[in-house]
Amino acid sequence: MKRIIFALFITALIFTSCQQTATKKAADPNQEFDVVILNGRVMDPETNFDGIRNVGIKDGKIAIITESEIKGKETIDATGHVVAPGFIDGHQHCLEPYMYRLMLRDGRTTIMDLEVGAYGPKLDEWYKRREGKAPLNYGVAVAHELARAAVLDGFNEWEYFYTMDALKSRVKQGWSKTRPNLEQGNEILAQMDEGLRQGGIGIGSTVGYMREGVSTREIYELQKLAGAYGRQIGMHFRGTPGNDVAEVNGIQEMLANAAALGAPAIAIHFNNPGYNLVHELLVKMRERGYNVWGEVYPYAAGSTALNAVFLEPDVWVKSLGNKYEETVQDVATGEFYTQKSREEMLKKEPTRAVIVYKMPVEAIVDWLKMPKVAIGSDGMPLIPDTGLTRNTPFEDMPNVHPRTSGAFAKALRLGQDNNVPLMQLVSMTSYNSAKPLGEMGLKAMQVRGRMQEGMVADITIFSPENVKDNATYAKGTAPSSGIPYVLVNGVIVVKDSECMPDNVNPGQAIRFEPIAESKLVPLNIDSWQKEFYTVPQDFGGAGLKCCDFADAEGHKH
Repeated sequence: MKRIIFALFITALIFTSCQQTATKKAADPNQEFDVVILNGRVMDPETNFDGIRNVGIKDGKIAIITESEIKGKETIDATGHVVAPGFIDGHQHCLEPYMYRLMLRDGRTTIMDLEVGAYGPKLDEWYKRREGKAPLNYGVAVAHELARAAVLDGFNEWEYFYTMDALKSRVKQGWSKTRPNLEQGNEILAQMDEGLRQGGIGIGSTVGYMREGVSTREIYELQKLAGAYGRQIGMHFRGTPGNDVAEVNGIQEMLANAAALGAPAIAIHFNNPGYNLVHELLVKMRERGYNVWGEVYPYAAGSTALNAVFLEPDVWVKSLGNKYEETVQDVATGEFYTQKSREEMLKKEPTRAVIVYKMPVEAIVDWLKMPKVAIGSDGMPLIPDTGLTRNTPFEDMPNVHPRTSGAFAKALRLGQDNNVPLMQLVSMTSYNSAKPLGEMGLKAMQVRGRMQEGMVADITIFSPENVKDNATYAKGTAPSSGIPYVLVNGVIVVKDSECMPDNVNPGQAIRFEPIAESKLVPLNIDSWQKEFYTVPQDFGGAGLKCCDFADAEGHKH
């Protein structure tokens, strides 16, 4: 009897599925579409589809992918080109208008800052400033660093609400070196909670810059808070850059918390010593159902502020064995620092931008061969940015690390030159970011990163033979080439390798819906002591107790 019931149940499911398939209305290939893309090599990373097809776009979505002839109000001949999901950059620190054209020329249709993010209480305002004014999609996480700067340094000079403000706040050191007391710790968490309630895409934490100030307890509480909302933490985890032991220990902290809390997590730019084991840990975690992933940028050198904690002599020279004269280069002048010149510049401009050479060039190909990894540019703002506009000529812009302008084109070019499957590279530029973000409930990413009917028409069209990054360390604002067309939400924003005028702004906000109810449970001394303070009596027989936060008077417990 049970077998009969089970068989009837399966039959009913199949019948229902067939009914749904039959009633789903296919797009009429004879209608006039808004845009048609003809004769392109359509590649979909989710289904591994790879074939010559015509694509019809209607009302901002992919309406049809077909071998049939179709017509539209606008026609793109994509013969000899790949028609790919729009490139998604989850690690772009400059979401300002003067950077839009460089991003679009590199094929990017969505730019998000998931490492630093925006100041929580002002997150909604950050989004409103960009509404209807951006040609590509935009989004941010909630900034751990900025909440610490506000609480511990009294920083309140808000102009950008995100990376540029973080650079300004780094002149002081409380945000990076101070352990907050209980009251301050709760205020930091409250500001983070406010940003999450306003729709922030999880939490961004640059704990790698805050090695002295941030306890393991604070990181755990951040991941617990993000997890309460079902959102990720994007972490520049401890020990980066560092040796392979430090790198792996840093990721293990993040992944242990993720496993304990069931909270998603991103390993931000793990292209440092120890990357192979970091990748293996991510793979093994995903095999067990955890939503954790990582991203890399395809450059051997990074970029940061001159006063970064890991550039201090005790770390960079003594621990890691580097020489300033060979590894730390001024972005603006191209000159390499000595220990003495670094100390002199720190007195004048502590957050001056530098390029840091930290990995062998041959490692880049290894990163591109790693499956399920996303490309994130870690693009930096231009300094100074005074007077820069959306139409400032590229040659008149200040210098910046080339990853800002060319990360995606370089991944495609370098990967193909080294026999990395093109489908894997296309996946790295789009789907590998969209899939895990969509799995955690971010609706905007459930309909992007794929070339399928019904998906949002964010599309990048590139020549697999001619795609190329042109930005260099000497001139980081040279635009990429070989990407003649880019569409955002069904609107052409790059045509014949030229960006459309300033009034073409189809970009949409990538965020969660704001909610009224807070999910923060403030910490208190009683519950903290009961659960976490007590340490075994065998510490000298003294019954030693310790904690990660001090109390309101600064006393340790």
